[in-house]
Amino acid sequence: MEATKILYIAQEITPYLSEGEVANVCRQLPQAIQEKGREIRTFMPKFGCVNERRNQLHEVIRLSGMNLIIDDADHPLIIKVASIQAARMQVYFIDNDDFFQRKNTVADEKGEFEDNEDRSIFFVRGVLETVKKLRWTPDIIHCHGWMTALAPLYVKKAFNTDPFFKNSKLVYSLYNDDFKNPFSERFGEKMKIDGVEDSDIASILGKNVSYADLSKFAADYSDAVIQASEHVNGDVVDFINQQGKLFLPYFSSENGFEEVNSFYDKVLAK
Repeated sequence: MEATKILYIAQEITPYLSEGEVANVCRQLPQAIQEKGREIRTFMPKFGCVNERRNQLHEVIRLSGMNLIIDDADHPLIIKVASIQAARMQVYFIDNDDFFQRKNTVADEKGEFEDNEDRSIFFVRGVLETVKKLRWTPDIIHCHGWMTALAPLYVKKAFNTDPFFKNSKLVYSLYNDDFKNPFSERFGEKMKIDGVEDSDIASILGKNVSYADLSKFAADYSDAVIQASEHVNGDVVDFINQQGKLFLPYFSSENGFEEVNSFYDKVLAK
C-alpha cells in the first residue's frame, strides 16, 4: 500500500528561525509523522533572517524561474532547499527579493509589515506551484500559521480539478498568533486567481480583514481544524464549532503527535 503523503505548509520552522510554538511544532511534527511511515514535504518562507550559509541552503534551479503576478506586478519565484540531518528531513524555502530579504519575519521595530498580505499570497501560491513541479500528490495539506491561511481556498477553488490536488484534504492548525493590523480592503481582489470567484471570497471581499476574519476564512475552506495553542481566539473556535468542522481540541500530552497522526486518519476517512 502506498504511503500517505502529507504536505506541511509552515510559517516558521526551527532551527531556521528562533524557537516558538509554531516553529517548534513544524520542526517536530513532520519528523514524527515521517517516522510513522508517511511521506512528507515541508515548506516555509525564506525570511531574510534565515542564515543561508550556516543552514546550507541552496537554490533548486529546476524549480525556480516562474513569475507570480500579484496586484499586476511580477514577482520571481525562487526555490531553495536545506536538510535537517538529524530528522532526515528536507525543507523547501519560498524566496523572493521583494518579499523575503528583510531581516525580520512579519514585523520590525516599527510594527507589522504593510505588505504581509501580499507576502502571504505569494508564499501560498509559490508552495502550490512548486508542489506541482515536484509532481507530488499530497493526500493531506496541513497549514500552520496565518501566512498559510489562503491554501485551503486555492486548493478547493483554483486547483480543485488539478490532478495533483483534486483529492487533497486540508487541515488548518489554529495558533495564538494574532496579527494586530488588519489587511487592506484590496486583499480580496489581490488574492483572486483563475478559479476564484467573488462569491468564493464574499466574506472578506472589499473589507479590512482582521486576524479572526482570516482564520475563519481558512477554517471555512478546510476539511478539519486543530487547536494547536492552549489559548486561541474564542470567536474563531465558536465559528468552527458552528460549522460542524472535524475538530481536534488542544491537548497537552506527551503523545501529542500520536493524536495528530490518528486525526489524519479521520480526515482521510471523512
